[in-house]
Amino acid sequence: MLRASGWVIAVCCVFAAVSGGVVLVQNDFDIAEQRVVIPGSAQSLDAILALPRRSEKPHGLVIFVHGDGPADASRDSFYRPLWETFARAGYASVSWNKPGVAGAPGNWLFQSMHDRAVETEAVLAWAKGRSDIDPHRIGVWGISQAGWVLPEVAADHPELQFMILVGPAVNWLRQGEYNLRAELRAQRAGDAEIAAALHRRTESVRLLRADADYGRYLASGIDDPPMSADRWRFVHTNYTADATLQLGRIRIPVLLALGADDRNVDVAETERVYRAHLSPNQLTVATFPHASHNIVKAPLDHDQGVWSVLVAVFAPRSLYAPGYLESLRQFVGDQPERSTA
Repeated sequence: MLRASGWVIAVCCVFAAVSGGVVLVQNDFDIAEQRVVIPGSAQSLDAILALPRRSEKPHGLVIFVHGDGPADASRDSFYRPLWETFARAGYASVSWNKPGVAGAPGNWLFQSMHDRAVETEAVLAWAKGRSDIDPHRIGVWGISQAGWVLPEVAADHPELQFMILVGPAVNWLRQGEYNLRAELRAQRAGDAEIAAALHRRTESVRLLRADADYGRYLASGIDDPPMSADRWRFVHTNYTADATLQLGRIRIPVLLALGADDRNVDVAETERVYRAHLSPNQLTVATFPHASHNIVKAPLDHDQGVWSVLVAVFAPRSLYAPGYLESLRQFVGDQPERSTA
């Protein structure tokens, strides 16, 4: 028994060593990260600048803009495979903790979509002042809620080299209803449950349009549990967001990356509206089959169980849908330099 136990311990040690080595290799990205503080529009921004290890200076730059939620600069390391992909095309990447996240000053729930656009413009101005960044090769990448942020930035800054949007919605209220219906379908909800959920949503929108304060929302008893006071404020500030009016003002190349199994956004509507407002030579649409809102393999994203965690730890690059990372590298590599005027 003692000898058998020794073998078990030895095997466990070998497995641990091999596993640890695999994790280190798979999470050793071909980038050099720097912590930087960027002067922001309302407060300083705690950011990560991910630089290519092997390209000559000055580098191009991709400015990352988060979707909804309390995101740190790397989005819990979810961005690192993307940063590596852009680095291989000669681009640095910059992303920052949302206000109030990971010790950053401020509160992201106090921001409007316009506030977030102004914040992004502050990062753009900072980048143009760096000697290691090529001002003719600065583009933006954003996911989900960034679809109400970056079109404003792109419309006001035609000197940007490109805009990449991942799963952007067009209209805040239509997106919310689509997401609700999609999640209920995925849960195999019955007709009565769906009808009740849609009724609660209708009542919530009615309160928003009536300019109801948080106390009135709480008293309504619509949601159980209710939103926090800060979240109600955030929704109340932003629920009228619609990207349509900005799209016609955009003159730079745009890549739409869409997941065919997106439960958050009606990607068919997004593609239709973008095609209606952007010229064919401006717009590239890449739709990835069996991919989620994040362009992650849908089974891994929609059922975030043990297997999803193992893939994220041991093979983070393989979380993404086949072809997605390569499409990003190719798109930015194909873009000509633009004037900074």
